[in-house]
Amino acid sequence: MGVSILSMVVLCVIQVASAQKLTDANEAAALKKIIEYWKLGSSLDLTVDPCAQNASWASDASNPRIACDCSSNVCHIAHLKIYALDISGQIPNELFELKELVDLNLAQNVLTGPIPAQFEQLSKMQYLSLGTNNLTGQVPLELGNMTKLLSLSFSSNNLDGPLPAELGKLTSLEQLYIDSSGVSGPIPQDLANLKSLKKLWASDNLFTGKFPEFLGTLTELVDLRFEGTSLEGPIPDSFGALTKLDTLRIGDLGGEDSSLDFLRNQTSLSVLSLRSCQLSGQIPDIIGTFSKLIYLDLSFNKLEGPIPDSFQGFTQLQYLFLGSNNLTGAPPANIVSQSLAALDVSFNPLSGNLPANVDKSEFSMNFVGTSINADNLEDRKALEMLRCLEAGTKCVNKVKSTSFSINCGGTEQTSATGVRYNDDSEPLEAASVYTNSNRQWGVSDGGYFISNPNGPQYIAKTDSQITGTLESELYKTARVSPSSLRYFGLGLKNGKYSVELHFAEIKMEDDLQSWKGLSRRIFDVYIQGERVLQDLNIRNEAGGSNRALVKTFDANVTNTVLDIHFRWAGKGTCCIPSQSTYGPLVSAIHASQVAGAAVTSSHQDKKRVGRIVGIAFGCTATLVIVSSVFYLWWMKDASTGHMRVHTGSRKRSK
Repeated sequence: MGVSILSMVVLCVIQVASAQKLTDANEAAALKKIIEYWKLGSSLDLTVDPCAQNASWASDASNPRIACDCSSNVCHIAHLKIYALDISGQIPNELFELKELVDLNLAQNVLTGPIPAQFEQLSKMQYLSLGTNNLTGQVPLELGNMTKLLSLSFSSNNLDGPLPAELGKLTSLEQLYIDSSGVSGPIPQDLANLKSLKKLWASDNLFTGKFPEFLGTLTELVDLRFEGTSLEGPIPDSFGALTKLDTLRIGDLGGEDSSLDFLRNQTSLSVLSLRSCQLSGQIPDIIGTFSKLIYLDLSFNKLEGPIPDSFQGFTQLQYLFLGSNNLTGAPPANIVSQSLAALDVSFNPLSGNLPANVDKSEFSMNFVGTSINADNLEDRKALEMLRCLEAGTKCVNKVKSTSFSINCGGTEQTSATGVRYNDDSEPLEAASVYTNSNRQWGVSDGGYFISNPNGPQYIAKTDSQITGTLESELYKTARVSPSSLRYFGLGLKNGKYSVELHFAEIKMEDDLQSWKGLSRRIFDVYIQGERVLQDLNIRNEAGGSNRALVKTFDANVTNTVLDIHFRWAGKGTCCIPSQSTYGPLVSAIHASQVAGAAVTSSHQDKKRVGRIVGIAFGCTATLVIVSSVFYLWWMKDASTGHMRVHTGSRKRSK
């Protein structure tokens, strides 16, 4: 993590004043062996004293970096950074000869073996980063003896076993990064002693048991993340005391329902994500007073009642996701504001009119379930086609289809067997929906890549050859989503269908000699509302990156609609090889009716499909509410800055 600027200035002054001092002989000898073991001789001149004045490797920006404390008769190595250089092997014993180390950064390499218990010998250590490596074994309880630690990271490794209770002795700790580390079991009660903790990243681990009540006593917390674990709710009411939170990300809880009543005084929040937390009850009005809120995700819960009128008071909010709940009533009149970049209230039984203050001319519509004059729609046929999604109704198409094929994220392709995969290259963003030109299928994307500094990427591409298939071009593009990606086959003849899902991991690298090959993409797949794949890891199942994988399933179509849903459940690494590399990815889809196969239909099946999809249209020029579910995707138009509903139909030229 490094030291403060003031500390660095002091260190530099000390080094200047101690120009003639040499490095402690034992430390110099140990460092030489470490450099040789990790093959860093080309980066570090072994003929020069490690603590030599004005050494090129001593600056804070250097990598590798060696910086020293020369305040005593000899110089001691205080800072060692070997970051993202793909060093391999284990952590050598010679490292523990550097007794004066304050800061050690070995992150983003391919170190193997266990975390050595000898780390406790480095009693002056304040910053220890071992994240993004291939370390195995259990977290040594001896780390709890490093009581001067301010920051500890062993995230994105292949560890196992529980967190040691001894970590509760690190009472000075301010940052703890353990996400995707592999640890499991209950979270030790002893961690309640970490009263100085400001950041705790713990997502994508195999934690079990109830969500810890004691976390609500860590009142210095600014950033708390628990997504993709096996923890059970409810979210403790004690969280109401966490008034300094800037980021709260909890997701994928099982067990009892949670409420939002703990959100009372969290006025410092800028990011609040409580996706899939079994939230029930109504959304509290108080959330609308959180003036610093930029990102709010309450999707995939059981929330009911209206969207609070207080939401009209947001001044900083950019992204609002309320989809897949039981929200009712009309959206607040001013919820569609110029400040929002994305709004998703899909799959809710909302109703009412589009707010009067919205300039409909700026909308490219794929908007269902409100009383909007159809004369203002630029492509009414797209809306009419989506009528198929309402259970129990019939499509407007006179000729029903028995198949559809999609080249996800790519242009039209025809396979060697003559299957024509439709173009699906239309750009989608944080909350958008698209139907293809012949209305045979549609796609929706929900969620936003919060941490991507280069902007969200919803289509993945590669120039690499895809192996394990004769259709390499089909796999060179893919749709990617940070949360929820759904494809709908529309206007299908009822019957039994064979559904082929084509995958290839084209964003995560396959190089085991580099830290960039340590990533894990994990997501679930649902067909007609039933989960058919859980914790799918494309690369593992295909046998490597850039290798084709095909999964085939049977599905019944009873209301002319086929619903294929790819959903992220908080699992997998988040940031390898780059920020926001995670979430569902699919290369192509081919669905065709099975000739002569019988299809079973029941009232329960129809009710389920209707609840999942739930879209309806009126037959007159005005669209009328006739279903129990309303959905809408809104995005800000990049060219005009105005809000619009994103569809698959481009605006007609005038």
